[in-house]
Amino acid sequence: MTKLKLASTTAGARILGLGSVQPDNVVTNDDLAQRMDTNDQWIRERVGIESRRIAEEGALLVDMAAEAGARAVKDSGLTPNEIDTVIVATCTMPTPIPNAAAQTADRIGIPAPGAFDINAACAGFCFGMGTAADLVRGGSARNVLVIGAEKLSDWLDWTDRSTAIIFADGAGAAVLGPASDEASVGVGPLAWGSAGDMSQTIHIRPDNNALAQEGQAVFRWATTKIAPVALRAIELAGLTPADIDVFVPHQANLRIVDAVAKRLRAKGARDDMVVADDIRYSGNTSSASIPLALDHMRTDGRLRSGDTVLLVGFGAGLSYAGQVVVCP
Repeated sequence: MTKLKLASTTAGARILGLGSVQPDNVVTNDDLAQRMDTNDQWIRERVGIESRRIAEEGALLVDMAAEAGARAVKDSGLTPNEIDTVIVATCTMPTPIPNAAAQTADRIGIPAPGAFDINAACAGFCFGMGTAADLVRGGSARNVLVIGAEKLSDWLDWTDRSTAIIFADGAGAAVLGPASDEASVGVGPLAWGSAGDMSQTIHIRPDNNALAQEGQAVFRWATTKIAPVALRAIELAGLTPADIDVFVPHQANLRIVDAVAKRLRAKGARDDMVVADDIRYSGNTSSASIPLALDHMRTDGRLRSGDTVLLVGFGAGLSYAGQVVVCP
């Protein structure tokens, strides 16, 4: 039998750069109170959001994706010509064809990359990172741009306070490249799965094409099921909870974030583990929430080069994924 030669000589993948972008338009809780039966205190107590960014009417998701992606490429020290694969995680493209990735790559000036979208909703960025790392490890790609981009405002019923107070717009990105040896590997294995029996807890309503969710059902599921996924990701990386410097879960609800962090600390995570709370000023941006939080925390000095970071995404599908990465 002929033996295939492994194309890659890398031990794995590492993050080379990060980037993000949000619309300029800030929408406060008081702004929303002018449109629906809600108020600032009610929103803060239930989801932890103080404000969010909403794109102007007519703004394109692919333009946000391209800007975030271009910033990540620049941060990596590479040029667009050195990116050979582009993955866009999104669940809010206006149409399924054409995909976002090819359009985004063209806007950045990346010539003829492999380009495809992933729709795992709020877990999409983790799915993309895991896929990218495996592509690099397997030799199918060298430098991969992974983008989470969402324009959820296009899919909201602005009279429905169960969703309109939560979701927002934005894009975040990371560039992955080869790790030359085991010591420089920066993206751990993916712990992932799905709960298709709960698929209707987050869905698009057929009557008005608006996002709907059963908030209490999702809350109960996330606060019980996500901590084990996080612990499995740590185990797959060959680490313990005490090794985690920064925890960046999907920014779905601040109460969920706090509940999962508490469970991790009960399993040995340090009291000084930094926990992302980007939802306070960004809202829930689905697949964009984790890379947005990473970039914002790095800018704020809460995330430093070399930090060991636990990422966990979860949402519609229901889909979920966790992995450990090292901050570039």
